Amino acid sequence: MAQDVKIAVTGCAGRMGRTLLKLIHETEGAELAGGIEAKGSPNVGADLGTLAGLAAPLGIKASDDALAVIKDADALIDFSAPRASVEFAALAAQARIVHVIGTTGIEADDEARIEAAARHATIIKAGNMSLGVNLLAALVRQAAKALDPSWDIEIVEMHHRHKVDAPSGTALLLGEAAAEGRGITLGNHSERGRDGITGAREEGAIGFASLRGGSVVGDHQVIFAGPSERIVLGHIAEDRAIFARGAIKAALWGQGKGPGLFNMADVLGLK
Repeated sequence: MAQDVKIAVTGCAGRMGRTLLKLIHETEGAELAGGIEAKGSPNVGADLGTLAGLAAPLGIKASDDALAVIKDADALIDFSAPRASVEFAALAAQARIVHVIGTTGIEADDEARIEAAARHATIIKAGNMSLGVNLLAALVRQAAKALDPSWDIEIVEMHHRHKVDAPSGTALLLGEAAAEGRGITLGNHSERGRDGITGAREEGAIGFASLRGGSVVGDHQVIFAGPSERIVLGHIAEDRAIFARGAIKAALWGQGKGPGLFNMADVLGLK
């Protein structure tokens, strides 16, 4: 009989961290291995069952010793900060475990370090872990391939007031899908943060607009605007549990895959 996959969580006292703790505990085939909090956090030493809002404590404490937690785990789910994710990737590579990264706002230099770590560990990284968003990306890729550059592509996203990066990782994921469909590079064809007299829109550009406010979990629209008609593809996230479920699915999928850098399209068989 197969053993349960032991999964650890970074930022275990945060909103996503608490959701992950609860869902891992409830997921068949998964076992909660530990939780990591930053040094100096008042939640270090807190019981993970209490943090997850479970009926009873689990007898597992939140720790600020990441290496100690990781060495006893089969997988690490990480929705933290870019620099922290790079450090966790190195530890995951050292321990040869699966590292699931849902962190957004990662810059090119840090991306390269994560890719280097993936030579020694199974790393699954995505700007969004939900099934719906990854299906949306597949549709965006298909639509962009079918429509010529006279159809302008605009990506509009809205998130809660506390989100610190823009465009969102999901918006960039969708932008990459559109660029791939068109056979272009997103970095050379994106327009962001228009303000003032910007001049006419460049044909073939992929535009981004970011809205912030309230408690919005995540709204995304990809607009294909052609002559006299528009196609609007979208996704509305109503509960951050959709991202947690996707991350847990990825952690289970990654077992035995060997080193490499994967994404949710791999996990969901959408490639």
